[in-house]
Amino acid sequence: MSKIAVMDEILANKIAAGEVVEKTMNVVKELVENAIDAESDEITIRLIDSGVKEIEVQDNGFGMDEEDAVMAFQRHATSKLKDLDDLFYIESLGFRGEALPSIASVSNVRLKTSNGQTGTIITLEGGKNEQVSRGDLQKGTTVTVSDLFYNTPVRLKYLKNLYVELANITEYVEKIALSYPNIKFTLMNNDKILFKTDGSGDLLKVIYEIYGVDITKKMTWIEGENDDYKISGYISYPEITKSNRNGITTFVNGRIIKNNELNKCIVDCYHTYIHKDRYPIIILNIDVDPILIDVNIHPTKMDIKFSKMDTLKEIIIKTITKKLEELVLIPEVNVRDTISTLEVKQQLKEETERKPIEKENKQYEEVTLDFEVQEAPVKEEKEEKEEKTERKPRIKKMIPRGVVLLTYIVAENEDGMYLIDQHAAAERINYEKVLKQMKENPIPVDLLVPMKIELRKDEFLLLQERFDVLTKEGFSLEEFGKNTIIIRTYPNWIPEEKAEEIIRKIIDIVIEKGNFDFDQFVWRMAATTACRMSVMANTYISKEDQEWILENIRYCENPFTCPHGRPTIITYTRYELERLFKRQLDEKGKESE
Repeated sequence: MSKIAVMDEILANKIAAGEVVEKTMNVVKELVENAIDAESDEITIRLIDSGVKEIEVQDNGFGMDEEDAVMAFQRHATSKLKDLDDLFYIESLGFRGEALPSIASVSNVRLKTSNGQTGTIITLEGGKNEQVSRGDLQKGTTVTVSDLFYNTPVRLKYLKNLYVELANITEYVEKIALSYPNIKFTLMNNDKILFKTDGSGDLLKVIYEIYGVDITKKMTWIEGENDDYKISGYISYPEITKSNRNGITTFVNGRIIKNNELNKCIVDCYHTYIHKDRYPIIILNIDVDPILIDVNIHPTKMDIKFSKMDTLKEIIIKTITKKLEELVLIPEVNVRDTISTLEVKQQLKEETERKPIEKENKQYEEVTLDFEVQEAPVKEEKEEKEEKTERKPRIKKMIPRGVVLLTYIVAENEDGMYLIDQHAAAERINYEKVLKQMKENPIPVDLLVPMKIELRKDEFLLLQERFDVLTKEGFSLEEFGKNTIIIRTYPNWIPEEKAEEIIRKIIDIVIEKGNFDFDQFVWRMAATTACRMSVMANTYISKEDQEWILENIRYCENPFTCPHGRPTIITYTRYELERLFKRQLDEKGKESE
């Protein structure tokens, strides 16, 4: 007797549901994507107990007739693919025909739909067709899913608590609303509205509904294109960051995706603008010919393969980098809780009426640098000054007025008052100087006494593998006995007085375990060297040194952060200072005398 048999359809659907439907958010995702494919411009999601008890998705799309409504619950039944060629040119969000039968197999489902000519109601229990009846003619579709996983108790047991399930659904609805600002979305839980958009097509309005006024004011528009891709969206100023990558939202032809390589490319654009453990807020739309992508590589269709990833990364890096270089990125200190003006009252009223989605963490974390105190910076050579003046300054000229706490230079110009972190600013200046020297052919400098470095066996083996990395950067080194090397020459971009300290630190970077990234290694070498060259905090510097820092930071490519992403400068605008001292407006909102 044959041991192999075709599975029962209900059993097959339950197995498929294990890949497609893992949590309540997956049900909402599949139903909302169907509503979008039905050309809806208004979608309402109603939940009971975070969707565990009931999920209802209502749309005003083109609906279905009775025959299509019944067929929709058959496995692999779809209106989006007709033949093999269609699989390589997918323009809809759904296409496999697995979602509805998979959902129906593990829940009770009621579908009410109308194409404007006929109305149909279908009810199913555990995937079995229980009843088909006539319905009203209101155009659109409403799918109600109740008692999710009632017949698969193991899966029900592993659902998260109601707050986590609700948070996952809210995150998805927020992101799909960013992709389709022209659709009016409403999300409700237990008859309480959690999220709503107006469907006006204004992406910035959707960003405001999600992140609030403060972050929205710090978002800037980008767009760019090449022969293969067109990108557009909003990116945050570097001062607005999050502690995780959840703020990075990418869409490809309207589909939400999560691609690690793409996310890394985006974060790398902010290199040295933000701290390495912080991430920007990005809403990026990517338009591409469907033939250049493969969306059929993941059960939930959340990842995509790009046939020309290099050209996509190139346009992303070029567009974001160019925008960051154009912006004046000096954080402003906002005085909001010391003045009682009508303007501030109204803004606070608007903000308190909104339920915050997520509190921002501290924008810049303290970075401890285990370096010894150095002397104040030495002035550049004449030829370096001449080269610097060929570039346009990115910051207006500032006049130093003193130093507070032996760390912060106080300066001013016609726009307001500035506080400059003397170490961070000097570090940025030296970092760009070292990077420039590293790109040129380094000149070897001989050590009077070769430097001997002893290592553990595992460290020595790693260094052996990466000898060429150091020789490429101008070091001359060789093995010298058991687990020991000697260094005879080093590149001239390392200052002589700090040569041994910096070289030992560079060796420590080279022998770190894990995947070796050459670009990261070069950055860390330059940052380490620049840090040891620069004046430290809690160190007295003269007025001449203050002027040197203020003048040279103006001409840096990125004068706003140190190589580690901490801010170099903040400002109190003239307007904020006058508000602080109540010189701008009185409590009635009138100009003071």
